[in-house]
Amino acid sequence: MRQNVNFILAAGVAVAITGCSKKMNQFAADYFTTNPNPLELVGTSVPATVTGNIPPKFFIKDATVTVTPVLVYDSYQTTSAPVSFQGEKVRGNNPVISNKEGGIVTIPADFPYTPEMIKSELYLDFAVAQGNKQYALPRVKVAEGVISTAAFATAESVVPAIAPDKFQRIINEKYTADIRFLINQANIRPVELKSAQMKAFNQDLASVNSDTSKVIKEINISSYASPDGSYDFNTKLAERREINTTSYVENQLKKDKIKEFGELTAQFTPEDWEGFQKLVSQSNIQDKQLILSVLSMYKDPEQREREIRNLSSVFETLETEIMPQLRYSRITASVDVIGKSDAEINKLFDTNPSALTVDEMLYAATLTNNLARRKAIYQAVTKYYPNDFRGYNNLGAVQYQEKDFAAAQVSFKRAEKLSPNNPEVQMNLGLLAMVNNDYAAANRYFGNAGGLSDLGNALGVYYIKEGDVAAAVKAFGNSKTNNAAIAQILAKDYSKANTTLSSVPTPDATTYYLLAVVGARTNNSQMVTSNLRQAIQLDKNYAARAANDIEFSNFNLTGVLN
Repeated sequence: MRQNVNFILAAGVAVAITGCSKKMNQFAADYFTTNPNPLELVGTSVPATVTGNIPPKFFIKDATVTVTPVLVYDSYQTTSAPVSFQGEKVRGNNPVISNKEGGIVTIPADFPYTPEMIKSELYLDFAVAQGNKQYALPRVKVAEGVISTAAFATAESVVPAIAPDKFQRIINEKYTADIRFLINQANIRPVELKSAQMKAFNQDLASVNSDTSKVIKEINISSYASPDGSYDFNTKLAERREINTTSYVENQLKKDKIKEFGELTAQFTPEDWEGFQKLVSQSNIQDKQLILSVLSMYKDPEQREREIRNLSSVFETLETEIMPQLRYSRITASVDVIGKSDAEINKLFDTNPSALTVDEMLYAATLTNNLARRKAIYQAVTKYYPNDFRGYNNLGAVQYQEKDFAAAQVSFKRAEKLSPNNPEVQMNLGLLAMVNNDYAAANRYFGNAGGLSDLGNALGVYYIKEGDVAAAVKAFGNSKTNNAAIAQILAKDYSKANTTLSSVPTPDATTYYLLAVVGARTNNSQMVTSNLRQAIQLDKNYAARAANDIEFSNFNLTGVLN
């Protein structure tokens, strides 16, 4: 409980009780040691363990002493849970301190942290009960100050997760058409050239040729022969089919006045056993498993054919249903569809945003570092594409960076409603939970976002607030942020912290202040003063902080702070 110090001291003086036959003597400060001293913020609280070495002949046999740790700061004080000890003649369940031999007592303390505790003192208050008499002994100071560098870690500086766009400036498309051949023939029949498939293919290529946003990258011809007949014959047959198909394509390109088509490539396959196996696997032919086993047993093409011909019960079916499908040439055109340029996307957003796809609009937001413009773009996404969670999530991310956490909460919740299990949304809700000091909720949200590459920085802050420094360092990895450096400072890896802080892309006042802390912990006075000057120049509030910060207690900061 936080109380006014002056009131408590006055009340303590008033407690003096007279009439005791033998009162407990005052406790001396040198009876006690505190670990750590000075105190240090761990997670969100200030823990300490006070060990008392009570000398012989000190503790009264019929006395019970209740010790209350009290942290005094900024005209207020906060108490931790009291601990009681008793003499040998007291009937009770408290630890016993021998009058003859004395003893060692352990007094744990834990205080919820507030920023004012940076300048503070830890005292022990003593309340004595002897029979029906009660009195207080003078309080004893056992530690001073709170190292609160861990408090710099904040979820507010973590960049929220952006749900990515799927914009691709170049999208490759494939156009295909097949020309089928009769058994043992390589000539292209007119009926094949008049097929709906071939007509569509030629029309598509002509359309691509006249479209400035599309480019024909390559045209490929693959010709095949079915695996019946001799291998040598099929080799020559497939080659002729390739030659005839290539000649046809070249003539058609000239006819359609298509001059830019990248590279025209062609190849042939003498016996299409791969296609044969695929068609058999997909068929309902009786004994197809037997046919497939033959293919797996024999690799020589001519032996394969002989063994399959020996399956007289099914070979006739193969000849009529499977083999004809393997006598063809396939023409494939690879076409690149060129999307809008960055300039075109930006211009359309400014003049006619409805002409942009959702992914083009989301991509537009990545073209600027101006938060106001990003915000306007994401607001437009929510307007034109209200069922896409990415607009709301990314709008919330901007609002979060603007410190408008209430608006960010609304946006993230709308995104969650549209995509309940999305990891980006879950991470961002976890960040908001940390901002609101709800670490249990943050833990749940971060668990739902597991595997997200952006999660490390958020988890790092979470682990710092939980007091798990090793886990925080691991979560941050090689992140170059103030928060990552704080974890390294807490882990006493000052060299790594220095490297991290020196690599922060956009250093701010906190970056330089933390560099000064690294300087103080490595006894580098020049590093302390130069970085404190820079921090105070960027944010004058750091002068008052440095004046009270126990990190700098061994340094003369007069020339820096004045």
